[in-house]
Amino acid sequence: MTIIDDLKAIESEAAKGIGGVGDLAELDRIRVAVTGKKGSLTGVLRQMGQLDPADRPRVGKLANEVRARIEASLEQRRHELEHAALEARIAADSVDVTLPGRVPNVGSEHLISQIIEEIEQIFCGMGYTVEDGPYIETSYYNFTALNAPLDHPSRSARDTFYVEDNNPGSLEHSEAHANGESDILLRTQTSGVQAHTMESHEPPIYMICPGTVFRPDTPDACHLPQFNQIEGLVVDEGITFGDLKGTLDYFCREMFGKDRATRYRPHFFPFTEPSCEVDVSCGVCGGKGCRFCKGTGWLEILGCGMVDPNVLDNCGVDHEKYTGFAFGIGAERVAALRYDLPDLRMLMTGDMRFLSQF
Repeated sequence: MTIIDDLKAIESEAAKGIGGVGDLAELDRIRVAVTGKKGSLTGVLRQMGQLDPADRPRVGKLANEVRARIEASLEQRRHELEHAALEARIAADSVDVTLPGRVPNVGSEHLISQIIEEIEQIFCGMGYTVEDGPYIETSYYNFTALNAPLDHPSRSARDTFYVEDNNPGSLEHSEAHANGESDILLRTQTSGVQAHTMESHEPPIYMICPGTVFRPDTPDACHLPQFNQIEGLVVDEGITFGDLKGTLDYFCREMFGKDRATRYRPHFFPFTEPSCEVDVSCGVCGGKGCRFCKGTGWLEILGCGMVDPNVLDNCGVDHEKYTGFAFGIGAERVAALRYDLPDLRMLMTGDMRFLSQF
């Protein structure tokens, strides 16, 4: 029977070709020539209709067996060629596959992000909430609501990045500035978030507001034009300076160590009265005096004070019923004091040799 003979001939020829093939491209050409739509095996199968009906089952079974054996041979040869190609590539590259692999460097949070997160954990542990606000602020919320007069030096273009106001006078709290400055600016402090919070939340308020702030300072060892600030606000009935001192003493001990002492020096801030700056004892000399603390034994860490009644009134809070305190902490300064960093610019360079230490 010619079809059976043809099937056997095709199988024999395919086996011979598959066994002698040298690369995957040639193997694929054999596959197409035998089992493709126009292949020799497919052409023979199309002749099945010419057979006697009694012979079709036997021939059909043989045809399926032939196709299965050819496809199995093709697959086996493909695996052999792929393995041989891999071995050749390994030999050419002189790679010792028994050597341990290269372990990728595991990244970590930037030191400033770590400091901010740790401060958040300390205050959240005391029941504070974490609030957020816009980077682009109005002069009202950045200055006026916080009791800074229109001619305050911090409002000048030398101390604040102003943004062009394309629709002057359209804001809810539009103001006429001493030197014609815009009503829109890059926030110089996160205190504006405190004002927004007092307007939108009824006391009691216990919150901190970490975020990036911007000031046109020339970068040096102690100043950056862009840095991170964590400000805090408490507004409740019966809040006293004792509550402020107890809170910040606890924070300093948690942040710098149980053995660190604190001291409070009178100062002036427009938005608090009375105001003070907080120092923590030098961790390098233990408070005895050294070059790091300039011989004083103390390091300035933050500013704070009792919220001025004018600020409470500006934000719709009854100052006769509620009192509060506020404070501001610089994340970069905390990092510098905690790890004895001589220059804040080291935190901004992106030098992995430095950052990977933390």
